[in-house]
Amino acid sequence: MNFKKVFLILCLFFILFSTISLVSADNSYSIREADLELNVLSNGLLHVKEAYLYDFEGSFNGVYRDIPLKEGESIENVKVTAKGAYPVLEQTTENGKQHLKIYLYSDEAHTKKIRDCKVIVFIEYDMKNVVTVFNDVGALQFKLWGEDWDVGVGKVHALIGLPNGDGNEYYLNPEELTYSSEIDGNTIEVDSNSISKGKYYELLVLMPVGDFSSSPYAKHVNQDGREMILKNLEDSINSRNFWSTLTSALETLILIFFPVSLAGTYLKYGREPKVEYDGAYEREPPTDDPPAVVNAMIDNDTFGQPNIKGFEATILDLIERKVFSINKENENLMLTVNDGADTLDEGEKIVVKIMSHFANKEGVLNLSKLEDRMDSKTNAEWFTNQFDKWKEAVENEYLTDDVKSKYFDDTGTTIASFISLLGIGLGVIFFLIYIFLDFDGDWILLLIGIIVGAFSYFILSRRDDIFGRWTKEGRVIYLKWKNFKKFLKNNSLINEHPPESIVIWKKYLIYATSLGVAESVEKAMNLSIPNVKDYDDGVFMYHYYGYHTFYHSYDAAHSTNSSDSSGFGSAGGGSGGGGGGAF
Repeated sequence: MNFKKVFLILCLFFILFSTISLVSADNSYSIREADLELNVLSNGLLHVKEAYLYDFEGSFNGVYRDIPLKEGESIENVKVTAKGAYPVLEQTTENGKQHLKIYLYSDEAHTKKIRDCKVIVFIEYDMKNVVTVFNDVGALQFKLWGEDWDVGVGKVHALIGLPNGDGNEYYLNPEELTYSSEIDGNTIEVDSNSISKGKYYELLVLMPVGDFSSSPYAKHVNQDGREMILKNLEDSINSRNFWSTLTSALETLILIFFPVSLAGTYLKYGREPKVEYDGAYEREPPTDDPPAVVNAMIDNDTFGQPNIKGFEATILDLIERKVFSINKENENLMLTVNDGADTLDEGEKIVVKIMSHFANKEGVLNLSKLEDRMDSKTNAEWFTNQFDKWKEAVENEYLTDDVKSKYFDDTGTTIASFISLLGIGLGVIFFLIYIFLDFDGDWILLLIGIIVGAFSYFILSRRDDIFGRWTKEGRVIYLKWKNFKKFLKNNSLINEHPPESIVIWKKYLIYATSLGVAESVEKAMNLSIPNVKDYDDGVFMYHYYGYHTFYHSYDAAHSTNSSDSSGFGSAGGGSGGGGGGAF
C-alpha cells in the first residue's frame, strides 16, 4: 500500500470537506413560525392549510416538504403559493410520502434564486382516510409539527375547525410544548412554545360519531374506539413522564453489570454436563414421543413450547393414523375428517376441531382455499385462539413443569431473560431520554442505549439452552434427536442406509417436519422412490401438495389479526407531520 497516496487523498478530502462546510456556513435558514389551519368536514375529508415563515441568509433554490402517508391515506388538490418569492412546484409520491419540491425565485421570470430574504410559503391540500370513525367516536390524530424537519420552529399556531361545537375533546402532546390552547364552539386554537429539531407536536381530537353519519372520505373501523384511544394516550403520557425521571447516571453501571452478569450466568448455569454418549448419528427416532413433543423439546428456541412445525407434523401423524384422509380433486387438495377422535390426546383433538371448523357439512376441508379464509378477521382470531390452546394442551399433557425439570434446567435462561429484558428496557429509556429530555450532543448516552438494547435483544432471542442447560438424562435425549436430525438432513447418509419400507419413510417425513428438515427427506425420497409425488398415500400427498398450508394460513391469520387501529392515540402515532427543509 502507498501510504503517501493515502495520506494525500485524506488531506485533499479534509480540505474539500472544510471548504464545503465554510461555503455552507454562509447559507443558513430558520423557520420563525408555522401557521396551520385544519378543517374536519363531516364527510371525513381533512382540508389542510400550512404557512411557514422562512428567514433565509445566503442563496437558496427553494424548500421542500415531505408529508408521510399511512396505508390508505391520500393527498389531493395540492396548491402552493408564496409571499416574498415566486414558487414553482414539483410534486411526487414515493416511499410512502408526498414529496413537494418548491423552487423559489426572486423574479417573476423565474431566473434568479432567492437570497437574504423572508419568504412565507403557503401549502394547501385535502387528505382522505385521516379521520377515523369508530363505532362510538370520530377521531383525528394529527401531527401539527413533525420530527423530520431539518430545523426547529419558533412557534406553531394552529386553528382546527370541527363539524359542530358539541361533545368535542382534544389533547396535545407533549404537553410541555403547549404555550396556550382553548376550544370555542367548533374551533380549537393552539399556540406552541419553540420546538427543537427532531421533536414532534401532536393533536388528538375526539368528536361525536354522529357528526360523520355519511363520511366516504374517512377510515371506518368496526370497533369501539374511545376507551382504547384514551388508554393509549394515558399510557403514552405516563410512560413519557417515567422516562423523563431517569438520568444518565446508569451508564457506567449498565456497561459493567450486563457483560459481568451474563458471563456469570453462563458459567454457573449454562455449561452442559458431561454425558456418556458419543454417537455420530441415529438412524431411528430415539424415542416414541409425539412429533409435537419432539418439536417442543428439540427444535423450538423456547424449550417445551411447540410451534407451527409441530402443528404441521401433528396433521401428518393424524393422516398416517387415518384420522384424516387426503385426496386431490383437480388442483384442490381435500382433507376429510374421519371418526375416531375420541381416542386422541387433547392437543390432537384441538387439531381435529380446527379442521372440522373449516370443513363443510360433510367434514371435507379444501386446504387449497384455507389461506383465503384466514383473511377474515373472525376466522383469523378463532384460529389464533385455537392454536394457542393447542400449544397449551401439548405442554399440559406431555411437558408439565415436573417433566421439563427432569430434562432441562432453565434457571440460567430465566436469569438471562430477566437481564436481557432489563437491558432492552434501559436501552429504550436511554433513547427516550435522549429524545425527550433534550440531551443535545450527548451522543454517548444514545450510543450506549443502542448497544445495550441491541445486545440484550440478541441475547433474548438465543435458544434456551445457551444459558440454560440439559440435565444428564435430557442431554442424552437431546443429542440423540440432534443426531437423528443430522441423519435426516444428510442425503448421503440416508442413501447409504435407506429405510426398508414406505412406513419408515413416512415416519421419517413426520419427524423431519417437526424438526424443520422435511425438505431434506423429500430430496432423499425423490432419489429412492420413483414417482413418489404420485404415490397414493395421504402423508405423501399432504407433504407434496399441502405442505406449508398452515404455515401460510398461520401467517395470514396473524397478519389479519393485527389491526392497524389498535395503537390509535399512542403518542407520536398520528398522521401528517413529516418534515421539510431548504435546498
